[in-house]
Amino acid sequence: MNPIRYCRPLAAAIIFGLAAAAQAAGNPPIQLAQGIETMAGGRTPQEAAFMRMVAPRWAATLEFEVSHGRADQVPGAIQVVVRDRESGRAVMQTSTAQPLLLARLDPGDYEVEATMAGLTLQEPLVVFGGEAAKAVFVWPSNIDFAAALAPPGGEQQASARIGD
Repeated sequence: MNPIRYCRPLAAAIIFGLAAAAQAAGNPPIQLAQGIETMAGGRTPQEAAFMRMVAPRWAATLEFEVSHGRADQVPGAIQVVVRDRESGRAVMQTSTAQPLLLARLDPGDYEVEATMAGLTLQEPLVVFGGEAAKAVFVWPSNIDFAAALAPPGGEQQASARIGD
């Protein structure tokens, strides 16, 4: 009996298992928002490539960016509300600071609102069964994101320190 004969397949299986575990560990987690599965990510090139690869298997892809900015940089939290266009009822509400958000929405006609730094953008989204829908939100680069995303009361505290 040759022990090397059995070691090669075992070593290959271990290496394959470790590689698969490393890949799975790097994928963004799937979360629930009002019973709808979502996955947010895209900050690193590898994560963005993964998100774009799996996007066709999700009903909706929402992309967030700032004009003249890097596609992987979102300067702050984005509040997302998906409404049924006919009734106006919110079917999903979530928050993300990632450039890509995937959602398993039911087929339907939606209006998506995305708010960042006090500016709300709206895009229509029509989801058909078996086809991936996409909406892109681009905020203008002339917004003072630092001031808009600062914690409330920061200006008063700063002026109080200066005056002391």
